[in-house]
Amino acid sequence: MKETIDHAKEKMNKSLNSLDKEFAAIRAGRANPAVLDKINVDYWGTPTPINQMAAISVSEGRILVISPWEKNQLKPIEKAIQASDIGINPTNDGSVIRLAFPQLTEDRRKELCKGVKKLGEDCKVAIRSIRRDTMDKLKKMQKNSEITEDDLKDCEKKVQDLTDKFCGEADKAVSEKEKEIMTV
Repeated sequence: MKETIDHAKEKMNKSLNSLDKEFAAIRAGRANPAVLDKINVDYWGTPTPINQMAAISVSEGRILVISPWEKNQLKPIEKAIQASDIGINPTNDGSVIRLAFPQLTEDRRKELCKGVKKLGEDCKVAIRSIRRDTMDKLKKMQKNSEITEDDLKDCEKKVQDLTDKFCGEADKAVSEKEKEIMTV
C-alpha cells in the first residue's frame, strides 16, 4: 500500500514537471532558450533538437543567438525555426542566427495567461485522475482483504493530502507564470 501511494506521488510529480516544461516554452517577451526545445532540425536524416547542434545564448534581454557548430547547418536551423509555431522570424548573418523577441501587446499577454490557466487546469485534472486511479486500486486491495478498512481510510486521506498539495503547487506555478507574463 505504501508503494501504491509512492507511485501516485511520483506520477503527480511528473504531471507537475510536465507543466513546468510547458511553461518554459511559453515566451513572455524575454528571450528564453527553452522556446527552441520542441524544434527539431533534419540532421543527416535524423530529427535533432537545436540545442544539440548549436550553442544557444541570450544577448541583451530579448535576443537569442544560435551559433551552430557546423556552419552548413545555418539554413536547416533557420528553416526549422520558420516552420515552427514560435512566431519569430530568424535573421541569419552567415555565422549566427538571431531571434529578436518582440514586446508583447496587452492583448497577447492576456491570451497567453488564458493558455497558462488552461495548462494549469489540465495538470490538475491529470493529478485528480491519478488520485481516482489510486483510490480505485486501494479499494480493490481492501476488497481482496489485502488491507483493512482502517488502512484504506488512512491511505485515502494520504492520497487526498497529496492531491491537494500538488494541485496547490500547480496553482502557484500558474500564478507565477501569469505574473511573469503580465510584467512589462
